[in-house]
Amino acid sequence: MKGLIRKLVETYGPAGSEDHIREVIEAEVAPYVDDLRVDAIGNLICKVGPRGNPPEEPKRIMVSAHMDEIGLVVSFIDDKGFLRFSPAGGFVPHTLVGERVTFANGTTGVIGSEKVDDIKDIKIEKLFIDIGARDRADAESRVRIGDAAGYRHDFVDLGERMVAKSMDDRVGCAVAIEAMKRIRPAVAEVYVVFTVQEELGLRGARTSAYGINPHVGLAVDVTTWGDTPEAAPMPVSLGKGVAIKAKDTSVVVHPGVKNFLIGLAERNGIPYQIEVLDRGGTDAGAIHLTREGVPSGAISIPCRYVHSSSEMVDAGDVQAAIRLLSGALDELASPTGGGIL
Repeated sequence: MKGLIRKLVETYGPAGSEDHIREVIEAEVAPYVDDLRVDAIGNLICKVGPRGNPPEEPKRIMVSAHMDEIGLVVSFIDDKGFLRFSPAGGFVPHTLVGERVTFANGTTGVIGSEKVDDIKDIKIEKLFIDIGARDRADAESRVRIGDAAGYRHDFVDLGERMVAKSMDDRVGCAVAIEAMKRIRPAVAEVYVVFTVQEELGLRGARTSAYGINPHVGLAVDVTTWGDTPEAAPMPVSLGKGVAIKAKDTSVVVHPGVKNFLIGLAERNGIPYQIEVLDRGGTDAGAIHLTREGVPSGAISIPCRYVHSSSEMVDAGDVQAAIRLLSGALDELASPTGGGIL
């Protein structure tokens, strides 16, 4: 599992520029799917099952894990070769100073800041990327306006914990891939979608859910934490299990889906926590508003330092998420439909 996570997090793929990471994921999932396609905006849509004797029109279950990461897009190159940029996703500006970023062609730069008197004065417009260019012509020979960059950081194995950029949401992608290897959907179709542009407003989930028209939806994503010194009050900690979402700013989870996941976790001894997220959302927010509405929920992996270059997750929580997702898909795709379908 750690090898898969390392491969995913170290692959380039800012929001809107997901080609590289999609190719990596496609190679990983190809042996385990019955059908695979890329839609018009770049979502990777994988169909598994049914493997039994399905009805003439089988139910459709959708799982969504976004493969994009937060990034930066070059908006201007000055005469000295410094790059100004626009964010592709949510950043805390002062955390960017001194960070290294990389472009699709391998060009690497360091983020610098204009002089400010107070850290609170550091805004995106005060920042620039230094790629070591001598002047504008030199910079333009390496990078063009409109090119996207993402964090440049390696995966680090801390034993029980793992640290890397883009755990949001490559660890969710890893959970979905591992679940795909285990499931045996009997009478329903399971669509596992690796979505684009979640960081820009759940865009990939919105279009893919419309096309699939699922009967139930599950997002797999990270959530924030409440277990570091003076953290904001939140009953989610690393090492205490998978988080089952109750609410975020994009969705109030369907009670049937939430209770189904809780019951499944309790019956199978899967450690879990209940998540109420005050800021942020997941692909479930787009899925549940599709067409006439879709009962939807979310399985979350606790993650410290979200939207930084050093996001941290716990290996046990990841394993719990895999067990919960694979168990949920098998039950939902069984003749009983998990009591929901």
